[in-house]
Amino acid sequence: MVYMKMKKLTFTSFLLLFASLVYAQEQFQKEFQTQFIMVEDGETIELPTGTFNLTTSLWLDGKKNITIKGAGRERTILTFKDQASGAEGIKVTNCEKITIEDLTVQDTKGDCIKVQETKGITFRNVLVEWTGKPNKKNGAYGLYPVMCTNVLIEKCEARGASDAGIYVGQSKHIIVRNSKAVNNVAGIEIENSLYADVYENEAIGNTGGILVFDLPGLIQKKGGYVRVFNNLIKENNYKNFAPKGNIVAKVPDGTGVMILATNNVEVFDNQIINNKTLGTGIFSYYMTEDPITDDEYYAYPTGIYIHDNTYERKRSKPTGKGRIGLMFRFKLKFGKDVPDIIYDGIKDAEKLDENKQWKPGYQICIKDNEGAEVVNIDAENDFENITFDADTYNCALNGFEKVILGSNQE
Repeated sequence: MVYMKMKKLTFTSFLLLFASLVYAQEQFQKEFQTQFIMVEDGETIELPTGTFNLTTSLWLDGKKNITIKGAGRERTILTFKDQASGAEGIKVTNCEKITIEDLTVQDTKGDCIKVQETKGITFRNVLVEWTGKPNKKNGAYGLYPVMCTNVLIEKCEARGASDAGIYVGQSKHIIVRNSKAVNNVAGIEIENSLYADVYENEAIGNTGGILVFDLPGLIQKKGGYVRVFNNLIKENNYKNFAPKGNIVAKVPDGTGVMILATNNVEVFDNQIINNKTLGTGIFSYYMTEDPITDDEYYAYPTGIYIHDNTYERKRSKPTGKGRIGLMFRFKLKFGKDVPDIIYDGIKDAEKLDENKQWKPGYQICIKDNEGAEVVNIDAENDFENITFDADTYNCALNGFEKVILGSNQE
C-alpha cells in the first residue's frame, strides 16, 4: 500500500514537472518574441543559457544597430524541431547594422537564419545545423543573407543543409572567413553577388565544397569580383541529398570548387584535397541543360583566374550520378585519372577576337597550381576535341581588390 502511494506520487510529480517545463518553454518563447518586437534601435537582445524548444519563428523587422547575442554556441541553443509556424528560426528584414552572435539554431523547418534587404549584417560565432543524418527534408539554408549589403560571416559553422550551409545571394560587399561547412549539399555558396572574399574557411565532407554561381531569373542579374583563397576544401564526396528541381541537385558529389556562369572570379592559395569528381570545375549554364527564359541572363564564365592552389586526389572513379556523372561515364571516360581542373570549353563568341582568342579581361587563366592537370572537355562540340594543353591557359588577370565592409564590421 505504501509502495503504491509512492508510485502514484512519483508519477504525479513527473506530470507536474513536465507541465512546468512546457510552461517555462512557452514563457521563454513569448519573452523572446516580445524582445524581437519591442527592442529599441541601438539595444542588445541577450538570450540566456539553455536549450529552448521554440515552435515559431523569431522575426526582427525595420530595426537599426541591434545585436542578438547568446551566451555562446554551446550554451544558447534554439531548437525548432517542433516548429509549427513560420519556416525560419530567426528572420531579419529591412534592417541596418545587425549582429547575430554566440548562439546555435537547430532543426528549423526552412532556413535557420534568413536575412533580407538589410544593410550591414554580421554573423559571428553562430552554429546552424540539422541534427541527425543529412536528409532532403532538412531546411535549404543555414545562414542565408539575401539582397543585403555589407555581409560579414566569421567563426560560424553550418551542418546538414539540403541546399547550402553558408549562402550569400544577390548581395554586395561580402566577407566569409574563418568558418566551417560540413555535410551540406553546398558547403559555401556565393550566388549572383558582387565583391566577395571567401577565405580561411574549411569546407569538408559536403557534396560540393565552395560554389560561385550566377543563375537566371533573379533580381540581381550578374555577380562577380569574387575571391576564394586560403581555404581547406577537402573530401567533399557526400552524396547529393538536395530535393529534385534545385540547381544544387545537379552538383556532383566529389566537387571541390565549382564556378558556374559567373565572371571575374579568382581562386588561389587553396588546399583542394581528395574531391573525387572535380577539383575545380569552370562551366557555363548550358551544362545544366535547363532552359533559359531570362533575356538579361549571361550564361558564360569569363575572367576566371585559378592559380597557386595545391591539388591532391586519390585515384578513384568520379561519381556516375546526375548530368555530370553521365558525362564521365559515357563521354569523358577518364577512369580513375580524372583531371583536377575541368573547363567545359563553351565560349561566348562576342568575347573573342578575329583569331578566336579571348579579348583582354575575359580569359580563362590557369597557372602555377601544384599537382594539377587541366582539361578542356569541348562540351560545345559534343566532346569531340578534348585537350590537355595547360599552356593554353597560362595567363594572368589583374588581382581583384580586397573587400572592405562598413566600419562596424571590419
